[in-house]
Amino acid sequence: MWRNAAIIGCGQTKHTSKRRDTNVAELAAEAVYAALEDAGITMKDVDCVVSGNMQGFGGVAQPEQWLGDWIGCAGKPALRIATGGTTGGSVGQGAFYTVASGMYDISIGVAWEKHSDSKEAGATTGLAHVGMGNLFHALTYGLSLKNLIATTAVGAAAGVAVYQAKFYMNRSGATIEHLDMVAAKARRNAAKNPYAHLQWPNCQPSDIAKTDMIAYPFRYGHVCPASDGASAIVVAEEKTAKRLCKQPAWCLGMASYSDEENQLQSENYGGVGVIDPSEQMGCQVSAKKAYAMAGITDPQKEIDLAEIYQPFPSQELIFSERLGLFDDATAWRHMEKGETDIGGRLPISVSGGVNATNAIGSSALQRILEAALQIQGKAGEHQVPKKVHKAIAHGWGGVTNYITVTVLGDTPRR
Repeated sequence: MWRNAAIIGCGQTKHTSKRRDTNVAELAAEAVYAALEDAGITMKDVDCVVSGNMQGFGGVAQPEQWLGDWIGCAGKPALRIATGGTTGGSVGQGAFYTVASGMYDISIGVAWEKHSDSKEAGATTGLAHVGMGNLFHALTYGLSLKNLIATTAVGAAAGVAVYQAKFYMNRSGATIEHLDMVAAKARRNAAKNPYAHLQWPNCQPSDIAKTDMIAYPFRYGHVCPASDGASAIVVAEEKTAKRLCKQPAWCLGMASYSDEENQLQSENYGGVGVIDPSEQMGCQVSAKKAYAMAGITDPQKEIDLAEIYQPFPSQELIFSERLGLFDDATAWRHMEKGETDIGGRLPISVSGGVNATNAIGSSALQRILEAALQIQGKAGEHQVPKKVHKAIAHGWGGVTNYITVTVLGDTPRR
């Protein structure tokens, strides 16, 4: 049995490179208390806590126990989720499910990342424990010299994304100048968002084009930052949501799928040999299921806004197509026309998105939170001018093969 569930409170921290004024628990608590205040409740009203961050990135084991005492939820049911870069999306969906299932009436979902605590090296140090674990696991099965070299040389997220971007550019006709346009839009939008990290008012594609080339087609200005920050949402069942919130952001549909994005990724490093890393079948399947749950048959006409997980500008173009918002290989044409701007036909990542703010464990939850704010009309300076009836929030993790898709609306499901 499905009960209608909605976001009634949102909270997030200001994102920067180094939040030296807080520890992990204090940082996450900032977002939690902001969300509770926004919902008009206290922790005593919360029945369940769902939390998550990128495992090991902060150098703290079982951080939810530290956080639990700090925010005053000792003795309450708690669920910790860690699904890589999609952790925040999974936390948000987990909070929805605890309410929609009938288990609890009010849940809070909180996700965070504090990169600056990872020996000053952020995600690189945080990934070491994952990399070493996977390496020894692979050696148990047997790992060829070719795969060992390829695995160590792949260059983490940026190394994977450059291949994905080049494949997309080759088949779509998009150019590096279009990536400049996406990145500039992200910086301009972030300048309107007081919580965003990289804020650049009036940033133009020519400004991005002046930055150094890292690995073609990515310039330095294309790459997301490593941010310290946290976000939280309060989710309530229908009667409670209507009583406490003037305009709840209702969960209409959600899904999460994964595909093995390339031949280096699988438990035995065998994979399925996906030829085109921009294919993103997992995103297409996730979107299809989420739309079916939401009763959406034509996303190009029915979705009013999208928050896409786009640490690299090519991914805004790729995933907007795989989410069914544009026809294949056409997203850059719509962007050229201004359709994805704040005042455009289909605004995308108006918060600045992950390209401007990337506290990894929190980033996908931020997409849900920002979509909710747009539906509630509470996004401040980056609020889109038109009424948002339905919005989609997307997240990815791993080597862009773990996908979460969440559809929110201004009216509950019937």
